[in-house]
Amino acid sequence: MARTGFYPGSFDPVTYGHLDIIARAARLVDKLVLGVGVHHGKQGLIAAEARIAVLETVTRPIAEHTGVKIVVTTFGGLTVEAARKHHAGVIIRGLRDASDFDYEVQMGQMNAGLAPDIETVFLAASPATRMIASSLVKQIARMGGDITLFIPKEAQEAVAAALGETAKPSH
Repeated sequence: MARTGFYPGSFDPVTYGHLDIIARAARLVDKLVLGVGVHHGKQGLIAAEARIAVLETVTRPIAEHTGVKIVVTTFGGLTVEAARKHHAGVIIRGLRDASDFDYEVQMGQMNAGLAPDIETVFLAASPATRMIASSLVKQIARMGGDITLFIPKEAQEAVAAALGETAKPSH
């Protein structure tokens, strides 16, 4: 029986930290669904369609390398309901630090109460990516800083387009 994982996030923009978690989660499941969260009360920097396109592009090598089917979709409700819709038995969450841990464990326990049949698995961020946060990347970009160390070229281009700029070349 195939094991499906659901990795939710805003991916606004997708970072090397997200890609690290995706690559590691791909070793644990047969199919990985990336759920791009879209909430009517929250406006992202990058349009959902652009986030999906970037994710599909930057995760293709991971799917090819691992043999795992990676599907990118949007969801706007409860994470457990989106996971259930995609027949996922596992929700994947990344942890950068202790504050992430406290929040994510509480959320995982709430999700377990709502959907006891779906397990939450936490993956600790790799040392090289644990400082990366999409919110900080956006802040740096808005202030004209160099974000090339934190996100792939395709995401840099999406950020630049969303900010109405020309993408800066990668180093």
